[in-house]
Amino acid sequence: MNDDARPGQTPRDLTPQSTGDEVNRQEPSRRSVLWTTAGVAGAGLGLSSLAGGSAAAAGNAAPEAAEAVRAAEAVAAVPARQGRTMTDVPFERRSTVRVGIVGLGNRGDSMIDLFLAVPGVRVVAVCDPVREKTVKAAAKVTAAGQPAPAVYAKGEDDYVNLCRRGDIDFVYVATPWETHFPMAKAAMLNGKHVGVECPIAMRLDELWQLVDLSERTRRHCMQLENCCYGKNEMRVLRMAHAGLFGELLHGAGAYNHDLRQLMFDPDYYEGPWRRLWHTRLRGDLYPNHGFGPVANYMDLNRGDRAVSITSVGTPALGLAAYRKEHMPPGDPSWKESYIGADRTISLVQTAQGRVIRLEHDVSSPHPYSRINSLGGTLGVFEDYPERIYLEPTNTNHQWDDFKKYAEWDHWLWKEHANPPGGHGGMDYIMVFRLMQCMRLGLVPDFDVYDAAVWTAPVPLSHLSIKAKGAPLPIPDFTRGAWKKARSGMDSEKPAA
Repeated sequence: MNDDARPGQTPRDLTPQSTGDEVNRQEPSRRSVLWTTAGVAGAGLGLSSLAGGSAAAAGNAAPEAAEAVRAAEAVAAVPARQGRTMTDVPFERRSTVRVGIVGLGNRGDSMIDLFLAVPGVRVVAVCDPVREKTVKAAAKVTAAGQPAPAVYAKGEDDYVNLCRRGDIDFVYVATPWETHFPMAKAAMLNGKHVGVECPIAMRLDELWQLVDLSERTRRHCMQLENCCYGKNEMRVLRMAHAGLFGELLHGAGAYNHDLRQLMFDPDYYEGPWRRLWHTRLRGDLYPNHGFGPVANYMDLNRGDRAVSITSVGTPALGLAAYRKEHMPPGDPSWKESYIGADRTISLVQTAQGRVIRLEHDVSSPHPYSRINSLGGTLGVFEDYPERIYLEPTNTNHQWDDFKKYAEWDHWLWKEHANPPGGHGGMDYIMVFRLMQCMRLGLVPDFDVYDAAVWTAPVPLSHLSIKAKGAPLPIPDFTRGAWKKARSGMDSEKPAA
């Protein structure tokens, strides 16, 4: 989760130049020009010049909807592989993992504590345009008994210099969403493995570029989806793989989290960067927390794959209503027009015919929920609150207590019963496991193909909504490797 990262700037080679300052003047900046509503299906995907691409839904749809369908179908075409697959590729074994951290807002500032808490990890460098944040982070490193890290605070692009260092093995990125792609790209081009907070990119062409770059550079590029390491999620994962749910049929995941107050708080997000995405895209802006765990349950990219998505969205009323009630006249937010649906609902179909429901809602009153549901021929689990019903144990049409299944907890949670850090300990479990894989030379629990699939609903849900809910193809980022069963999150405890 990177709900609290600070604003960044997209490198010059990705977006048109502009003299405006998005945060202070609310005028189009070089970062926002690309993300106008009209531009997403064209410039945003790099596909507006492509012709052809028929679709059954396109013939009866409005021109804008037809264009959205053609754009999505064109990008679903699998380009030729430029390198070798990164499936089942282990890290190089090393006694110490040397880490560079980019982005020291609330998320990055909290995560540095967890990197410092894992044995065999050294924080070598820190980067943020706000120098005070780098000073605070450096003090944490020295307080943990490590040498003072190098500090990079000379503007929005200083992360490139961090990535060029020869003494870094892994770059961790916790910055605004639009900067994730160029930062991951810079890390891999400079020979570093990279882990990025959600979502890993905002455009389909960027997802393909990350896949190709990972394969060419032989560097892992990972979506650091902490919810995959939640205690409930890992228990359900092991139960599903043991066959307790029977043949899997359906799952659901969500990010339903009322963020209205935080998105209008000028300090929490250090500017309006997150709120402004609701002026650019209509779809699911944050699918990873819900999609990642269910994808793991169903072994997507490891014997099954996501093949299509259809999305619908409600009117966008919540942010404007909150602004009317809470923001004073003259506040810069009054110049914003929100198009992002208050609630987006998507249905993902898999190659084996399974169905995954995804939801996103950060603009209306709702208790926090990621839904986290899995159903099969023998029963179903639903979270928030947690409950389960499995035959033959349950036959009375009454939910059972999920705590009875603690024996199925993943070994990581048995070994770390009370992990430090936020989000119930899942953040620490994620960092510990990733660093363990790097130190022992193991295959990571997930890879660039998982990152691309979990993030693809961001642009595709927008296009599907524009296409009046038409089902759109999800690219096969693995280029056929999904057909091979292989291990993932349900790992065995290593011997060393």
